[in-house]
Amino acid sequence: MQTQSRSAATLLLAFVLAVAYGADAQAATEYAQHLNALSKLSVAVAEAMPLEQYAFRPDPGSMTFGEVMTHIAATNYAFCAGLKDVDSPTLPSPADKDKDAIVKFLSGSFEYCSSIIPNLTDEQLSKPHNSPDGRLPGREVLLAMFVHVAHHRGQAEIYLRDKGIKPPSYRI
Repeated sequence: MQTQSRSAATLLLAFVLAVAYGADAQAATEYAQHLNALSKLSVAVAEAMPLEQYAFRPDPGSMTFGEVMTHIAATNYAFCAGLKDVDSPTLPSPADKDKDAIVKFLSGSFEYCSSIIPNLTDEQLSKPHNSPDGRLPGREVLLAMFVHVAHHRGQAEIYLRDKGIKPPSYRI
């Protein structure tokens, strides 16, 4: 009877570990898939604004369109560097009127995050990391980053509409 109990306990433990490790890989994959969709739509929004409108700001207290896109990119780098527990890469911030440089900076920020997020372990997803929003568990860092991008991309879409430009369609 004890042998059967030990065997059952061993099988249960093996099952729990397999599910846990499988869930870890699945969680990182799911975050990476959402990041890919977030990246494509964000870059499409940046590309939709004509070069001559990158200095547009709807209100004197608002960032320019170029500053909004640069802010998204710089913060992406900070969130993802935090997940690796390293400093954000030191990169020159493009001028807010340089569309090509800003789109490249934004794309690069998503590429940087794409090299990190799919490889996150459960430990990294669970433990606290520094982020622009303070010290948070990895899963919350990712959530904060995704919300941050969506928030500012939404602002940028309003800038496009203010200029009579239809924003790219939402995609997932």
